[in-house]
Amino acid sequence: MRQFIKILAVIMFSLSVSGCIFHSTGETEVGVRTKKLTLFGEKGVEKRVYEPGSTYIFLPLINDWNTFDIKLQNLEFTKSINKGDRSGQDDLLLKTIDGNDISLDVIIVYRIDPTKAYLILQKVARNNQELRDKIVRTIARSKPRDIFGELKTEGFYVSENREAQAVKAKEVLQKMFEPMGIIIEKVLTKDYRFNPNYQQAIEDKKVADQRVEKNKSAQHAVAEEYKRKLEEAKGEVNKLVADVDGEYLKAKIQVDAYYEKQELLAQAITAEGIAEAKGIMEMNNAMASAGGEALVKLKIAEALQGKKIVVLPVSEGGMNLKTTDINALLNTMGIKSLAGKQ
Repeated sequence: MRQFIKILAVIMFSLSVSGCIFHSTGETEVGVRTKKLTLFGEKGVEKRVYEPGSTYIFLPLINDWNTFDIKLQNLEFTKSINKGDRSGQDDLLLKTIDGNDISLDVIIVYRIDPTKAYLILQKVARNNQELRDKIVRTIARSKPRDIFGELKTEGFYVSENREAQAVKAKEVLQKMFEPMGIIIEKVLTKDYRFNPNYQQAIEDKKVADQRVEKNKSAQHAVAEEYKRKLEEAKGEVNKLVADVDGEYLKAKIQVDAYYEKQELLAQAITAEGIAEAKGIMEMNNAMASAGGEALVKLKIAEALQGKKIVVLPVSEGGMNLKTTDINALLNTMGIKSLAGKQ
């Protein structure tokens, strides 16, 4: 048995030297080797990834060689006949949660996980095209229909809603494709189209909404103009009130000053009158005394000074010198004499 193994080994070595085949990988490719016959190790798909841009030597017949491109791949579902994977209309047809038909253009961006390329060959597909047509395309067309169908019809108008569903679709697809060695990078939405009749109804609604918004804008403009004029009127009223208040304060200040001046003047007059009255009272008191009587007599004497006085007593129808009070006359003359000394 040992001899047989040695002989077989020599034969295999000879074959390897004389009939080896070169296998290469491109810059974005990884290689997977399948051992159909082997003296050492297990047969089948080798759990090893052969790096991009390399060349390897294997025996023919007992080895198979497959390559997978690991660069980003775009799988596009679109209505356009000149774009996408298929020559005809290939967009996703779905029904919204409220029952309207919508067609949607979707792009699935994916790539192969190079560390799991052997799993793809072992369980999924033999090359990129087979992987794309049988696996990625089939699943990527069916699952996003359900996810985007969760939106209401009007929800498609809002880009944030479509983006949210695209993110959800990417997450769901990634969970499904990850065991297969496929990485979903993005799910992108492009154009969407409604049923023609519903589309016309939507367009009519848009026109009506635009008219409503236009009327709202006009109403808002009128309201703003009214507010502006109201503010202007308030400003004018406030200005008038301020002017009147200013005039009032000015007049009040003038009146208060005049009143204060008159009050001071009245107080001065009152004080002067009181002083004058006190002086008169003092004079009256003085005149009521003996000295006052003398002063009166003095004043009378001063008044009679230089005047010729003739006293003619009249009695019994004619002059009666017998009734003349000579003492009184002398007294009077005496007062005059006193006045002359002073």
